[in-house]
Amino acid sequence: MPPSAFAPVLTPHGRLSLAQEDDALPLDAEVAQRLQAAFARGAGHGLLQLGAGEVGTALPAVFSYWREFSARYVTALCTHPDLSAAAPDPKAAPEPKTVAAVAPPPDAELEWLAMSAPPITGAEYLTAQVLRALWQETDQALRLELSEARCGVQEFLKLRNPAWNLVGRVCFHLAENRADLESPFAFLATYTVRLSAHAKAQHLPLGQALREYEGPTNRDRLLSLLLPVQRAAESCAWLKSMVEAGEIYHPLRWTPAEASQFLRDCPQLEQAGIVIRMPAAWPAHRPPRPRVTASVGSVAPAQVGQDALLDFHMDVTLDGESLTAAEIRKLLAATEGLALVRGRWVEVDRGQLSRMIDRFRQAEQTAARDGLSFAEAMRLVAGAQLGPEDAPSEVEADWAQVTAGPWLAQTLKGLRSQQGLEAIDPGKALHGALRPYQQVGMRWLYLLARLRLGACLADDMGLGKTIQVLSLLLVLKNQSTQQGKPSLLVAPASLLANWAAELERFAPSLKALV
Repeated sequence: MPPSAFAPVLTPHGRLSLAQEDDALPLDAEVAQRLQAAFARGAGHGLLQLGAGEVGTALPAVFSYWREFSARYVTALCTHPDLSAAAPDPKAAPEPKTVAAVAPPPDAELEWLAMSAPPITGAEYLTAQVLRALWQETDQALRLELSEARCGVQEFLKLRNPAWNLVGRVCFHLAENRADLESPFAFLATYTVRLSAHAKAQHLPLGQALREYEGPTNRDRLLSLLLPVQRAAESCAWLKSMVEAGEIYHPLRWTPAEASQFLRDCPQLEQAGIVIRMPAAWPAHRPPRPRVTASVGSVAPAQVGQDALLDFHMDVTLDGESLTAAEIRKLLAATEGLALVRGRWVEVDRGQLSRMIDRFRQAEQTAARDGLSFAEAMRLVAGAQLGPEDAPSEVEADWAQVTAGPWLAQTLKGLRSQQGLEAIDPGKALHGALRPYQQVGMRWLYLLARLRLGACLADDMGLGKTIQVLSLLLVLKNQSTQQGKPSLLVAPASLLANWAAELERFAPSLKALV
């Protein structure tokens, strides 16, 4: 019998434990190890592991029954008034380290659960009273594990499965409704009632909560459920109006202006504790944004180094595709924050988009007239400056991007890695052999010499900086553009004799004048 072939058994005294059984279906080794360790501490710890930690795990029916029972406890914990009232805003009251005792379900529900148990060892001893005792034992196990973990309830459950943090919370859904031309969006408020066996959040319309939590005994649970909505309504006038009119409990048709306002207020809604759900077609839970993009250094300049003048080309793109002039005008004409472009809703900040287009257009005109220096191009690609003003803010950076064109990209690749360096060789003129790292150093010096940029070769003493520089001088001498042009080497007076000796040894074809 495999070591993982065991099952929960109930003793005549109502104690729940794990025991080896010949006909038990084997569990995954890791799952079995977790459950054995938990049940070894007691039935409450085992049930807590089943309900909180194994949600979504494939289990035999007998384990699934006890997981469903424990998941009821965890669900009740998630909807507990003490926990639901905890503000997610770190500036507000901190999350409680524990909550008051979680009351067990009514006797009628416990009796139904006892009657619906699958064939298990000890099923004849299963009663509502036994289930109530196991519920309380699970509650005690939670408090002990919370004290050991030294964290709040929500963090404790998140470590078991992040989906638990959705249970007992209000969710605002925004959906596209393409069939409605006047109100192409739909809004629906729901609340998460439980997790499925596959750890998926199960939603019900928020209006259902009014019926589920009716009566004075459930008043606190209803108020705690709606508390995040009340928090958010304090800073969102449109939400306050919906709450006062009772519209929050019904599906609503929304115009692009209403959907745009919702998008702007999402950070405040989430800070209040409301879960936000966007259309599935929107990447990163936001509609796509147009971006003002520019390419610098697409072609090699006529000169190199600090005198190089690079090209600059501006474009407005959506998901990497260039927009036409008519589409750009449509975006700039949008007043509602959302515009329908190429069959997709696009988020538009007309002010930001207009400013970035003007700024890039000015840079493009300047580059066409006077050229863009290599140093200016480097600042643009690094995002340090997008015009004569100061560096762009994070918001501006979301709407604009400068990238290196093919020539500049290849040049930067050579500056960053040896794979992008041009393969050059001083040939037989060098009386010696360069080590691999010395070949990289020489090629790097050659690239910077062509760009007329300064460099610092910071190899340690004895690693051959001299032979790398001499190899560079040999390569430059062989270049047709360099023939007949002298190179100036500056060194301390005490090293002049050493340089002369190294020249004679490694590069006798170079004529040196001290």
